[in-house]
Amino acid sequence: MCDVGLNANRPWLAVVMPIHNGAMYLRETLCSLAAEADERVEIIIIDSSDDDRCRRIVSDFGILNIDYSFRPDLKPWTVKTNQAVSRARAPYITMLHQDDLWLPGRLKIVRDAFKAVPEAAACITPSMIVDMRGQHLGTWRCPLKKKARVSVWSGEPLLIRLLTQNFISIAAPVIRRVDWLAVNGLDEALWYTADWDLYLKLAQRGSIIYADVPTVSFRVHPQSLTITGARSIIEFQRQMRMVVDRHNGAVSAGRQRHARQLAEVSVAVNVALASAISRNFRPVWPAMKRLLRLSPRMLAKYLMYSRIVERAVPRIRARLSGAL
Repeated sequence: MCDVGLNANRPWLAVVMPIHNGAMYLRETLCSLAAEADERVEIIIIDSSDDDRCRRIVSDFGILNIDYSFRPDLKPWTVKTNQAVSRARAPYITMLHQDDLWLPGRLKIVRDAFKAVPEAAACITPSMIVDMRGQHLGTWRCPLKKKARVSVWSGEPLLIRLLTQNFISIAAPVIRRVDWLAVNGLDEALWYTADWDLYLKLAQRGSIIYADVPTVSFRVHPQSLTITGARSIIEFQRQMRMVVDRHNGAVSAGRQRHARQLAEVSVAVNVALASAISRNFRPVWPAMKRLLRLSPRMLAKYLMYSRIVERAVPRIRARLSGAL
């Protein structure tokens, strides 16, 4: 049974925030939470920063229900996130990193979705993409659109799309805590693909609601994990392959080859794009050859499922403007 809004003395949503040296964007992030003005949202912050600047920013937000702890011994974001979830009292969890933002109306959209489909493991939405100055660069949608603004997805149609590419920004999902715990949360060995792995585990556990309205902003900037992590390209590639290998077996035998082909092409393209950020263009041609080997039907599926244009164009715009 959905308990959103049923217990007035209990938080209904926990925002878990793993922070590390995030003072540049943290104030704006917390302001976006304050703008939603919901006293029944608890914010659990675990801060491993090298100084106290983030702590001082957090102290300015007494209006928010914040549970803050300073843990310089916990560096990985996955470890801090899992620990924050273990402390949560709310039945729903959402992740928020120090550089991302909520958009107005997010809470109402999510609450309405879960009231309509209380058994869903998670609710996801599109994201706006912004640069380091907060300027809009594009909209990142999920390949899950149906005629209705809110739709429910499960099984292979969801799994194959998600295996092809993680199309969910980390701030977008709201997840039932019971389902988070049932799948053991984030794999702490995965610094880059832990969220993708989590979404695939949740997709195998239950249905996912897709509300086709952007509710968060995902920021691209030179210090982001995607950019800094891309400099370790071998590990970057290894972690993506680990997730594909781990979850491809969840697809029925007759469609596993189809699913793996899409996923392998996507990994190659992601590696090429990440390498290009570091000005290493050697993986670009092998990725292009993989793309060219796809049939027209498979290429169309790859382009739709991967959202490659929606993901790449904003980053190109940011680089051309000097914001990346």
